[in-house]
Amino acid sequence: MAEWSFLTNHARVLVCIARDPGVRLREIGDVLGVTERRAFGIVSDLTEAGYVVKAKDGRRNRYRIQSHLALPGPIGREPTIGELLGVLVDTSTTESAGQPDQDGDSSGHNRIGPARPTRSIGPT
Repeated sequence: MAEWSFLTNHARVLVCIARDPGVRLREIGDVLGVTERRAFGIVSDLTEAGYVVKAKDGRRNRYRIQSHLALPGPIGREPTIGELLGVLVDTSTTESAGQPDQDGDSSGHNRIGPARPTRSIGPT
């Protein structure tokens, strides 16, 4: 059976950056199972499209997701990047610690399990 993922590599890179804005390309590549060069290409795509802003922080890069932007492609109401990442990544620790989520749960968990799985974003 072929391996596949619900999310594209571009979406999975956004998840990596949302979890750690200082993530290294090597780490992104390891998580996605792609080369560092491919990770660089995906981050470049996201940067050129305006979804990610890259800034130098010493010898490293730090990334900032433009969460207010709409997702590309017509899928109806045009949800924003932030709305998608809100489902995939626990942002309560960085944006609204202790605030209840839509279910009234402030534990940092959502309906699909713990908000911060170990290193894996896709199928293992």
